[in-house]
Amino acid sequence: MFQQYKLLVRLILGIALGIGVGASNVEVLVRILATFNSLFGAFLSFAIPLIILAFITKGIADLGDKSRKLLGITVALSYGATVIVGTIVFFVNSSLFPILLEGHTLSTVTEIGKSAEAFLSLDMPPLMAVMTALLLSFILGIGMALFPSSTLSKGFDEFHVIVEALVGKVIIPLLPIHIAGVFARMTYTGQVAVVMATFIKVYVVIIIFHVLFLITIYTIAGILAKKNPIMLLKNMLPAYFTAIGTQSSAATIPVTSECIKANGVKPQVAEFVASLCANIHLSGSMITITSCSIAVMFLNGISVPLISMIGFIFLLGVMMIAAPGLPGGAIMAAIGILQANLGFSEPMTALMIALYLTQDSFGTACNVTGDGAIAVMVDTIKD
Repeated sequence: MFQQYKLLVRLILGIALGIGVGASNVEVLVRILATFNSLFGAFLSFAIPLIILAFITKGIADLGDKSRKLLGITVALSYGATVIVGTIVFFVNSSLFPILLEGHTLSTVTEIGKSAEAFLSLDMPPLMAVMTALLLSFILGIGMALFPSSTLSKGFDEFHVIVEALVGKVIIPLLPIHIAGVFARMTYTGQVAVVMATFIKVYVVIIIFHVLFLITIYTIAGILAKKNPIMLLKNMLPAYFTAIGTQSSAATIPVTSECIKANGVKPQVAEFVASLCANIHLSGSMITITSCSIAVMFLNGISVPLISMIGFIFLLGVMMIAAPGLPGGAIMAAIGILQANLGFSEPMTALMIALYLTQDSFGTACNVTGDGAIAVMVDTIKD
């Protein structure tokens, strides 16, 4: 079990280390971490288009020519649920957070004091813009879905393996140090108390939204299938708690599939939906990312633009289709559009990652449990 929570433990230790370094008032230590942040942030910006190109392309290509009716219904329900819940969360939190987080603002986390500047910075321009990578991913992914035996498909399979290794073995393991640097600077400049108080309040809001979402989607599924929604939800509890432990929808597929079958869904439908929704249905992650992004913008005194946020939610629903199948995969997929659509700076992105990863288990559990309701609806609608 400890292995499953290793990233969370390291992240918490990173936050504690950062606060400790900042509280020590040793300028050189803060600047060393700031230097790491500068270099890592530049490399992350370089890697984002590669992550989009590798995962979105493969995600679309892998949909292939499966049972078209099942595929169409499942994708429509999954994407619709993800986008609708994200939009609702945006409107509710846009009104709620100014009240709930009143007084919890930073002068800025994008400007650090001169004494906390990095010793060194390097320019690492990405190969292409985020939107260019996204559009190219769609073109290539659709093409490879139509011609699955092409040489390009095989090449992208290998490219995907390389980028997945980059994310899983380099970027994510280094995130705790990156987060440590952010918290060191915020502590050094006296901002950390505000951030920690905000974390607690935002987490409570996120968990409440998770619960309300699951109750709502199972009520709808129960009405459509003429089944007791409470029993449907109860049968999915093993999948919920397994997902908390694995922090991965993909790793929970066997348990999710069995729980769905226990709800009377046909075995072939249960297995199909459990496997597909592990990649395309991320309502829990959408709730978390939308809530955290609004909170980070509020902390920085930035107004939440309606058009930009709606566009962000619709794009995020697509981006997360191919989120890497490992802890933190959804936020890795979201970084590009956080920066491109909402104008997140490197410190804001790091704070966003910290907010997301420290509750990743519950977002994944919400995703997996929601898959069960979608399976019930697909099984009912397809007949």
